[in-house]
Amino acid sequence: MQDFTIGKIDKLIIHFIGNKNNGDGVRLSDELTHFETIEEQIKGLINNNFKTEELYHFFFLPNLELNPMYQFIKGIFGNKDTFVEQSKNAGRYLYDKSTHPQIKSGELCIMLFSDCQINGKVVNCIGLFKSENKDTILKIDTVKNGYDLTEVVGIGTRKLDKGCLIFNTENENGYLISIVDNTNKNSEAQYWKDDFLNVQPIKNEYHQTNQFLGIAKQFVTKQLSEDFEVSKTDKIDFLNRSVDYFKTHDTFDKQEFEKEVFGDNNVIKSFQQFDQTYRQEKEVELPDNFEISAQAVKKQARVFKSVLKLDKNFHIYIHGNREMIEQGIDENGRKYYKIYYEEEA
Repeated sequence: MQDFTIGKIDKLIIHFIGNKNNGDGVRLSDELTHFETIEEQIKGLINNNFKTEELYHFFFLPNLELNPMYQFIKGIFGNKDTFVEQSKNAGRYLYDKSTHPQIKSGELCIMLFSDCQINGKVVNCIGLFKSENKDTILKIDTVKNGYDLTEVVGIGTRKLDKGCLIFNTENENGYLISIVDNTNKNSEAQYWKDDFLNVQPIKNEYHQTNQFLGIAKQFVTKQLSEDFEVSKTDKIDFLNRSVDYFKTHDTFDKQEFEKEVFGDNNVIKSFQQFDQTYRQEKEVELPDNFEISAQAVKKQARVFKSVLKLDKNFHIYIHGNREMIEQGIDENGRKYYKIYYEEEA
């Protein structure tokens, strides 16, 4: 896991960015925004939302230098006096990319931080945060004989809609970037990461662990039943074995994983074919051996469902030995599961 600390805010500016398809327009500021009274709230918002287990870098084909956002950010890091103008360039570019009907208008806040730390290095950092959803609070006003309540709508201080932190290090490779995107998670609307920033994950152990567990999950949940007659219990067992492998090993070996998790040669062959096709279609590059990231395993384990749902009556949580549960049909045609156990908690 990467460690980072945000330093002090040097500059802050806010622009309004609408949806270009709707003709919302933009409103670009010429002057910096005062931030002295809210600096601690901004730092709290960043610390509560950003993590650096998975980092990204700017990317563009055929050449990184052709990425517009990379050039705008590079310009600010190279000369702080260009902050306002480069922030306007970023605002215009974001507007050009805001064409999907699901993209909401909102304020784009751009900040320049100094004295930030990442991986033991002290660097400058640029933050871009777009607010698409507003919070409503009730403001208490003192009046002559009591109090009044007034509705106030504004930017929340707990959860970011969209944001990124760009650390001024490894600039020749596209910098180190942490990203937040809590809205528009469907693939066609992920313009923030793909169209606006144009970034790719850095291929470290976190990314590799995350990617391979994702492939294993896709195979078990979508492909396995196409090739073999398997029950939901069997699928859950394969998912549990996949996670357990990553939890109990420090390094990943693909051949070892296939034998320990799938066992049967026919299932292994099916997985290998699925894995190869998936990588080609998604343009995924993964080595067959890599260090396992415990943080990535923890994240993926949350979405590996181990719950067997039976009508609307029962949920069975299966965490371990597949041999301790049996499935059958009685003489009246009713389906049943038989569960064995040693201790009752």
